[in-house]
Amino acid sequence: MSQLKVLRAADYPRMPWKNGGGSTEEITRDAGKGLDGFGWRLSIADIAESGGFSSFAGYERIITVLQGDGMTLRVDGHSTRKLLPFDAFAFRGESAVSCNLLGGAIRDFNLIYAPQRYRARLQWFDVREPVRLFSSASTVLVFSAAEQLQVELGRHEAALLGEYDCLQLNGNNELLEIVLTGKCCLIELTAA
Repeated sequence: MSQLKVLRAADYPRMPWKNGGGSTEEITRDAGKGLDGFGWRLSIADIAESGGFSSFAGYERIITVLQGDGMTLRVDGHSTRKLLPFDAFAFRGESAVSCNLLGGAIRDFNLIYAPQRYRARLQWFDVREPVRLFSSASTVLVFSAAEQLQVELGRHEAALLGEYDCLQLNGNNELLEIVLTGKCCLIELTAA
């Protein structure tokens, strides 16, 4: 039986970064406590200055700038393209990573997942007319980057999300119809 829940941005717990250099608002995760034991985790980080990222050996990471001018990353000695708002970038969790902010402070959105435990797909949308998608992923998350976003997931009642709220569906075992309108991120996770 699938379970649907709405996670409100005002309720996200704040926790320190693994390297102690800042803090993160944790949106949701599959299991574990603190910075251990999870198979996947969604969070929002506030980056006030250029510097190093925490290491998450054995994980993959997908990062997206939400607010601010953007940044470039240095990943294992190689510089990335300019990462501007809503331009996702993936890298290995054990990579040596540092960021250089292009202007002032930024907020970013992070998916960290263990590829030996989960297959993940992350897509950003910014649509004025409804887009209809289908997914058979066991966990479906919709993260709102709009002031107001309506989401329809299969037979579940439509949900109204505010900025940075997240809709989480666990235990999906069917081909799920998803209808989105606005600026949001769709994340699909399935056990590997």
